[in-house]
Amino acid sequence: MSLGRIKISNSFSRELTAHMNYLNDNRIVFNEIYEHELDLFFCRQDEKPLPKSTLFNTLNRIFKKAGLDKMPIHGLRHTHAALLLESGANMKFVQERLGHKNITITSDVYF
Repeated sequence: MSLGRIKISNSFSRELTAHMNYLNDNRIVFNEIYEHELDLFFCRQDEKPLPKSTLFNTLNRIFKKAGLDKMPIHGLRHTHAALLLESGANMKFVQERLGHKNITITSDVYF
């Protein structure tokens, strides 16, 4: 399922590429203990999931630096969906983007 394209800056693209290279290097170094089946992008060096506290603390630092009120991580998902709809994206696109099984779920939450 193609969900369209997201425009990102060249510098962000370079950062993502550098991170992918880092992950690939770790796959070689940690070969036997690397959690290959998880295929995570944000993870520990051995591809085990990051602890929830790491995610919460990082997000809170980002909000503080940006001068924003704290919000739960799941709030970012709702913000993303609301911004898509406000920018004119159709409900079917948002449903697929969020991974809802049917459009009723999406429309019940966002309308």
